[in-house]
Amino acid sequence: MTTHTLSVSTGEVLRSTVAAASVFAQRSFSLGGRSVSEPAALRRHPHIVRFAEVEADLDLLIDRAIVAIADGEPIEDEILGHYVHIASLVRAVSFREGKLLEQAVERLAKANPNVTVLTQSLKLPLVKAALEAVSGNDWQSLDGVKLDCEAPAKGSYTPDLIVVNRARHTAYVLDLKRSLASYGDTSRLEELKLKMMASAMVLPDWLYKHHKRMMVDTVEVAIVDGASRPSDHATGIWALSEIDDLLEIDGVAACMAELRLRFGRRVQQLLEAEARKALGVMAAVASDAAHPSTMPGKPLIALNGSARSYEEEQEIATLDEDDGRYDLGSFDEDQDEEPEPVRIRVGFARRPRRH
Repeated sequence: MTTHTLSVSTGEVLRSTVAAASVFAQRSFSLGGRSVSEPAALRRHPHIVRFAEVEADLDLLIDRAIVAIADGEPIEDEILGHYVHIASLVRAVSFREGKLLEQAVERLAKANPNVTVLTQSLKLPLVKAALEAVSGNDWQSLDGVKLDCEAPAKGSYTPDLIVVNRARHTAYVLDLKRSLASYGDTSRLEELKLKMMASAMVLPDWLYKHHKRMMVDTVEVAIVDGASRPSDHATGIWALSEIDDLLEIDGVAACMAELRLRFGRRVQQLLEAEARKALGVMAAVASDAAHPSTMPGKPLIALNGSARSYEEEQEIATLDEDDGRYDLGSFDEDQDEEPEPVRIRVGFARRPRRH
């Protein structure tokens, strides 16, 4: 068994990206009654998919994602106030975009009859021996090592997708991320790679036992960056724009790019509508504060004091002036004596006792 991270030469990646863009940009057209498709020179793989062929299915996936995002119920937050709905939408977008990418790859992979995409019940055991092997050895030195998936394990790892190319007897353990920007200077990315590589060592045995005796002799792991930042195949990082080579289907990257573009438009429309709603609520509150209601039968509300009329305040002020209780001469001379000493208790704050 061969287990390693995916890698292709720089020239192949460049040609793959150019081919994907060309496939998406060029349309089949009719010339003299016969159909003319893309030049064969731009084809890298025997299978191809065009966005027009899958547009209805991908739009349906986008619709479902948008509905799920909009249906979320935010929890009240004193800091965010009326903007809590916007924050809730943003958090939901991060989750739903990842799911959307998984579902889209699964749909597009159908263009290659040799490829099977596994998406359900992918809980792979992290066998202790596998964790120790990938922690203490170079990944390339583990080529040919296969472990029992039922050996003692320390937890599990669930990949987003497992892609099996039956013709090549190769399995790909894929983890799709909407963006790797948040993994910048943290150790989370290395921890993820460790789990992926450990699970890859038991995947052949796991596939054979749990998926109808499916057999593979090569396992490759890849973290796919949805934002398509520069990839690093030597460390298992792939850009979404290079996914054609993983599925061996021309046009997948172009379809995924159009999917993200349409999804982004819908998300921005949703956020704009929610932002307008929040600003409208705040504008109404500000308007009410600036122009309090003066309808008959309703008492005036003083924002900085009690709800009394001007005449009532004047009457109270007059009574205060006539009252001699607060004349300085009315104080007893005995009050100038020093107060009796009082015992002061200090300590940690405690709840006051109830009477």
